[in-house]
Amino acid sequence: MTGDWQLAADATQEALLRMYVAWPRLDRSSSGLHTYARRALISATIDQLRRPWRRERPEELDVDIPDRTRLEEEVSDRALLRAALRRLPPRQRACVVLRYFEQFSVNETAEAMSCDPGTVKSQTARGLATLRDIFEEYGRADAAALMGEEAPR
Repeated sequence: MTGDWQLAADATQEALLRMYVAWPRLDRSSSGLHTYARRALISATIDQLRRPWRRERPEELDVDIPDRTRLEEEVSDRALLRAALRRLPPRQRACVVLRYFEQFSVNETAEAMSCDPGTVKSQTARGLATLRDIFEEYGRADAAALMGEEAPR
């Protein structure tokens, strides 16, 4: 959801702190803890992304990957998708990631984000439209250049 390992670690730590504080009043059944942990992580991620100092984009690290064509394509496609996802507003990004990467239903996503299912649908549609526009308007190589990424090979 974050597109950045350090930001993900910060959000995870924040979610664990929230669970620690709420521990005495949590339902300790396996599904209750899992649901609360998921909600805490999603809200901590959104809170982290809303903070003004987080709006600066961290630079990606260059990682040398062995010379295997298929692996390079997968990595460049993943990097390009992550760069495009970073251009989405936090709620749209959360909806797209939860719906298509975590395979949540609309209702599960709405519950995790504490919003209405209609909001999930509209935010997901807007997020997908923005992603589609980026790739249709600029193409793969130009979209990567637009987002400050190295062009895929």
